Amino acid sequence: MRKTNYGLGVVAASLLVAACGGGESEPAATETTEPAAEAAPATEEAAPAAPAADDVATVDGTTLADFTGDAAAGEKVFMQCASCHVVEPGVNRVGPSLAGIIGRAAGTVEGFNYTDANKNSGITWTPEKMFQYLENPQRVIPGTRMAFAGLKNGQDRANVIAYLQTK
Repeated sequence: MRKTNYGLGVVAASLLVAACGGGESEPAATETTEPAAEAAPATEEAAPAAPAADDVATVDGTTLADFTGDAAAGEKVFMQCASCHVVEPGVNRVGPSLAGIIGRAAGTVEGFNYTDANKNSGITWTPEKMFQYLENPQRVIPGTRMAFAGLKNGQDRANVIAYLQTK
């Protein structure tokens, strides 16, 4: 009988998912014992609409102007992003290169296969829009493949933006 050790792979995969913000999950649905005919009809709630491309309001009510970004601190926070992104021009990984992201239109890095949601978002990555996006990427571009839950701390977001502006 052959024994295989999958522990290291499971740990590595868990760390990658956690780094990308995928560690949180919704509780599993519970099974119902009611016959299907008696169950209430399912209703789909419409997903909230994405903010307009020029809307930079955040969920927590903060703005980039509320913070002073520190590029050195942002480089450290960026380590959470580094499992999928790099800041070297022309180097794409799981995510596109973030070199020169500030001022660029969303979905335009050469050689990266973006979702239609990202390509068609109409977003230009201003520092303020990036501040909003980093809070909750799925809220700003529903349908993006980016599986990052976001940076809830406004100072961390401001720091990452300060760092990205140096690249």
